[in-house]
Parts: sequence; structure tokens; C-alpha cells
Amino acid sequence: MNIMDFNVKKLAADAGTFLSRAVQFTEEKLGQAEKTELDAHLENLLSKAECTKIWTEKIMKQTEVLLQPNPNARIEEFVYEKLDRKAPSRVNNPELLGQYMIDAGTEFGPGTAYGNALIKCGETQKRIGTADRELIQTSALNFLTPLRNFIEGDYKTIAKERKLLQNKRLDLDAAKTRLKKAKTAETKSSQLNSARLEGDNMIWAEEVTKAEQEVRITQSEFDRQAEITRLLLEGISSTHAHHLRCLNDFVEAQMTYYAQCYQYMLDLQKQLGSSFPSNYLCNNNHNSGTPMPSALPNVVGSSAMASTSGLVITSPNISDLKESSGSRKARVLYDYDAANSTELSLLADEVITVFSIIGMDSDWLMGERGNQKGKAYYLTSLENCHL
Repeated sequence: MNIMDFNVKKLAADAGTFLSRAVQFTEEKLGQAEKTELDAHLENLLSKAECTKIWTEKIMKQTEVLLQPNPNARIEEFVYEKLDRKAPSRVNNPELLGQYMIDAGTEFGPGTAYGNALIKCGETQKRIGTADRELIQTSALNFLTPLRNFIEGDYKTIAKERKLLQNKRLDLDAAKTRLKKAKTAETKSSQLNSARLEGDNMIWAEEVTKAEQEVRITQSEFDRQAEITRLLLEGISSTHAHHLRCLNDFVEAQMTYYAQCYQYMLDLQKQLGSSFPSNYLCNNNHNSGTPMPSALPNVVGSSAMASTSGLVITSPNISDLKESSGSRKARVLYDYDAANSTELSLLADEVITVFSIIGMDSDWLMGERGNQKGKAYYLTSLENCHL
């Protein structure tokens, strides 16, 4: 029975405190009560902690999307993590693509050019898949886990102490409000100066004394909680330093991953270059009208780099066009729509007459097609045509 009485009294006291805080909070919002402001340093620390929490959550979630684009897989991993169980290993996209390529190459025949190339590409894709898996594991351990520990650990503690600070402030302001009301009532009672109200004066004096005592207690509790909260918040700087180290680890993991992928693809390119028949490359170049990657090193650094259309013309043809005197014939490589009345619209594979004019921009030639005449941008549109 005594335990029950104690619980009832405690419940009633807690309910009274909660109601007092609710009234104080509402009156503050309505501008009917004064509010104790936190010092500027503490406010800055609170703002810094909130900002850190918001951006850490965003960075963490987007990093998870980067490492695992499949939302269903992320949900599955989250469930297994909450159950404290290891998620089953699954084949990632590069590994799956690699296996498809190997299977297709095997069916087409490893002795054929296409089948052999598919098998080599598949093996490279599988190696990239392995590197991708290592990147995910390293990033999760060295980058995502520390960020998650801050959100689910340190910041939760900060939020809890911050809420306690808010409650202590509400208790303090409510006590100040009661003291103010008690002093106002005491003053009014003393002004009446009536013997009949002498007893009321004593009552109000006692109320003022109790209110002053309550203010001292709540002020002490508020100051103590403010100090605890401040000490926790000052640790945010250490959190930033720790996250910086984790960020460096993440960058290093990405650097290793991309370096591996580059090396794998470089090796694959060499293997494919040595396995493709030369006549196949020539036919492919002629049909597409676009240089193969193997030809790119021959034109890198020359004056004939691609412009708006991205086409690269080798230097000999350009020299023939530009340096020849008089008019010449040139074949159009790509369709070109004239930007203004001074330019000539062109159609792919047609042959036009071109010639240079003194004072014209070095990238342009004059072109003629029947009765039409206009500027033609020879770097991206034309090649020398020997008719």
C-alpha cells in the first residue's frame, strides 16, 4: 500500500511538472511569458551539432546509394544489420555481366574472334566486380560505420541532454513566473494595509520565500545541465576531425578501385587489339566513318582535334585541303546545319568544291555546291577527296 501511495504521488508530481512546462512553453510561444535565453556560445554549439547531424545523414545515405544503387538490396542489408545477421552474398552487376559474356563467348566458340573477345571481356568484368565488392566493404567499414555511429550514438546522447536542458529551462522560467506573481500579490496585499489582511500578507510572504527557493534550485539545475550539454557539444570538433580521417580513407579506397579498373581495362584493350583481325578493323572504320580507339594515339596532340561534333580528322587530309592552291573537291563527313546565312549547310557523303580566301578564319574554307556558296568548317565536316 505504501509503494502504491508513493507511485501515485510520484505520478501526480510528474504530471504537475509536465503541465507546468506545457503552460510555460505555450505562454512563451504566445509572447505572454519571459524566456531565459542561452548564452551565444552554447547556441552556436547547438547549431553546429544540428548542422553536423543533418549533413552527416545526407552524406551517409547518398554514399550508400553510390555503393549500392539497388534500393531493394539496401533494404535487405538494413534488415540483416538490425537482426545482427550477415547478409547473404550476392552477385553484383559487373560479375553478372561478366558471366553472361563468358557464357555467350563459350557458345559462339572460343576460337572465333567474337567469342574470344567476349570471354576476355567477361573475365575483366568479373575482376571489376571483385574490385567493386572490395570498395563496398572497405568504405562501409572505414567511412559509413563511423558516420552511423555518430548519428545513432553520440548525437542521440546530445539530443537527450539537449531535451533535458530545455526542460530545465522551462522549469526555471516557470519558477520565475510564479515568483513574479507572488511578489505582485504581496505588494498589492501590503498596499491595502488592513489588519484584516495581515494574515494574507504573511501567506504571500511565505509564498514569495518558497518561490525564491524554487528559483534558486531550478537555476542551479539549469546551470548544471547547461554545463553538461556544453561539454558534450564541444566534442563536435573532435567528431569533425575523426570524420576527416574517415573521409581520407574513403578517398583512398576509391582511388584504389578506379586505379584497378583502369589497369584492368588497359590490359583488356591490349588483348583485344592483338586479337582483332586487321581487315575487320578497316571495314569497321569505313562503315562507321569514325576512328577506332586504336587510332586515337596517332592524332592526340596534333592540330586536328575534334570540335563541336567530336570528329577527329588526321593531319594529312587537312593539310591537303588547306594548303592546296585553287579549288579542290572534298567529301562531307557529317550533316551540318548552317548557323547563319554566311555558312553552307552540308549533307553527309556529298562532294563539294572548296577553296580558301585570304583573311578567312583558319578553321574555315569556302564551299560551293551548284549555285550555293558559303563557309564550311573543314575540321569537323570535310575530308580530302581524290576524284
